[in-house]
Amino acid sequence: MPNVRSAKKRMRQNEKRRDRNRVAKASLRTCLKKAENAITEDDREKALEAVKTASRKLDKTAQKGIIHSKKASRSKSRLVKKFNKSFAS
Repeated sequence: MPNVRSAKKRMRQNEKRRDRNRVAKASLRTCLKKAENAITEDDREKALEAVKTASRKLDKTAQKGIIHSKKASRSKSRLVKKFNKSFAS
């Protein structure tokens, strides 16, 4: 436990941020799973909506610094690749 007042405050802030980031990451993972499941269900319109939503969510979390911007780009790329492969014809 910190003894200095500023260190105590920093600890409280870190705890709040950690909780907020955990919720955001969990929400992101759920969104990505929904998109991947929609792709496997062979419903193009539903899958397209899910991919768009996941893409937006990835951009937002990267913008807030919760995940790295390159991780967001990589995830989006892989998701779109799966979508295109699934609905190629």
